[in-house]
Amino acid sequence: MGAGIPKQYLSLTGQTLAEHTLNRLLSFAPIHKVVVAVSGDDPWWPTLSVSRHPRIQTVNGGDTRAASVRNGVAAVIEEGGEDAWVLVHDMARPLVRLSDIQLLLDQAGDRGAILALPVVDTIKQADASQYIKSTLDRECIWRALTPQLFPARGLLGALQGDLDGITDEASAMEKNGWQPALVAGHSDNIKVTVPDDLPLARFYLSRQRGDDNDEGGQW
Repeated sequence: MGAGIPKQYLSLTGQTLAEHTLNRLLSFAPIHKVVVAVSGDDPWWPTLSVSRHPRIQTVNGGDTRAASVRNGVAAVIEEGGEDAWVLVHDMARPLVRLSDIQLLLDQAGDRGAILALPVVDTIKQADASQYIKSTLDRECIWRALTPQLFPARGLLGALQGDLDGITDEASAMEKNGWQPALVAGHSDNIKVTVPDDLPLARFYLSRQRGDDNDEGGQW
């Protein structure tokens, strides 16, 4: 983002992205606790009042996403037991709709599930020189979003092995033979990654607030 601070602490309509994301998750009653993996030398996290919320637990993050998730999942199992399920969500996705999380819970089955979006663009596969190698069948291609929902014990096991090429929790589970379900979410569940994403997030947030009555308050 080129902002000098981690993107989760950037401001979006008067609150940090972290506050937007966490307050939204905390407003979803089926979530028992939210575990946040944070660097031990993070000076911004303790300044947020939400960090002291009774349903927030902080654990040490790792050198990689997978290591941070592994620490968080271990904390979930320690408190929730071997049969606990865990939702893994990107802190930089402050606009996830609670109705989409509920849909994820409803459709997960035994194999887990992730929020995702069917690809609508034509997708090209490139070679090493950035020439088109082939056109992929977009009917079978989805963009992975978060949250991603799995049995905590199964996910912890998947994150213990070879993590080469693992970019999300589903890919770790796939490597262990799982076939998670794809649950179609909303396109406004964006991940704030580059500067242009912030004004887009403001627009989507404003539109969601305008649609509040349509979703019964379930953003």
